[in-house]
Amino acid sequence: MDKSYYIFSSGTLKRKDNTLCLIKSSGEKAYIPIENVYDLYVFSDININSDFLDFLGSQAICLHCFNYHGYYSGTFYPREKQVSGDLIVNQVKHYIDKEKREHLAKKFVTGGAENILRNLKYYQNRGRDLIQEIEDITCLKEDIKKYNGVCEIMGLEGNIRKIYYSGWTKIINREIDFDKRVKRPPDNMINTMISFLNSVFYTKTISEIYRTQLHPSISYLHEPSTKRFSLALDVSEVFKPLIVDRLIFRLLNKNIVTENDFVKEEGFLRFKPSKVKEIIKYLDDYMMETIMHRSLRRNVSYRHLVRLELYKLIKHLIGDKEYSSFKIWW
Repeated sequence: MDKSYYIFSSGTLKRKDNTLCLIKSSGEKAYIPIENVYDLYVFSDININSDFLDFLGSQAICLHCFNYHGYYSGTFYPREKQVSGDLIVNQVKHYIDKEKREHLAKKFVTGGAENILRNLKYYQNRGRDLIQEIEDITCLKEDIKKYNGVCEIMGLEGNIRKIYYSGWTKIINREIDFDKRVKRPPDNMINTMISFLNSVFYTKTISEIYRTQLHPSISYLHEPSTKRFSLALDVSEVFKPLIVDRLIFRLLNKNIVTENDFVKEEGFLRFKPSKVKEIIKYLDDYMMETIMHRSLRRNVSYRHLVRLELYKLIKHLIGDKEYSSFKIWW
């Protein structure tokens, strides 16, 4: 099976015949078989040239870059090989039509809220007192049909997340000062974990979009932008409770991540480089976990669930089937 490859050593990435070669600063060479690469992630200082990028493009491989602090920098998004003018026209139509856009925006928020509630109910059934959070979020979710305008819908999503995060101290089995979500810059362990894993999962969603005919910058909940692949933000919203949040609970409750795994730098916290490798391995393994799909009647990975969600969105856009956002059923 194709897999993601992560580059943590500084050096030069080059094409060597029909494979990839990393020439490390030490002079050591490491070869990456191109036929096994799903996408590439760079977390170090790497030199590349146009021949290397052309080779990635010919092999339809996305390259995602992160800076020294672990923040997402950007993506080399190869020329699309699966192109559908009709689909892009329909994507745009659903964006410029206010009613159609709001309909999809509400679907993304509803899916995210349903999955948040699934997480809270899971821990409620295991003795955590999360009744108030469950009731408050349920009320907000049921009121979504009353909201008009994407800004209002985004505001609702923010309120749901705020209530959800307020219950995390009851879910996590340790004393951590986590009063609110702080993004820029993250100021404690949990905020650092959320920011880092959200950004990596965002790039994994980009890789899935690339393998469809969808245009990555035409979105509905998040405003399209020249600086980001905003459709990935829309779709990620539905899956973050399953992929990011559940992984964070696992890592903290099993003491896999501790305070010793972070470095504090002038008002923000970041993972130690050695821990980044470990966290990435946990995320990759987690995304390859499988579940019996209710409709397909076969096991599918969490990674493939994201692709299936994109196919459902395509069917909605071309008028084949109404989009219903993914909801955790187990």
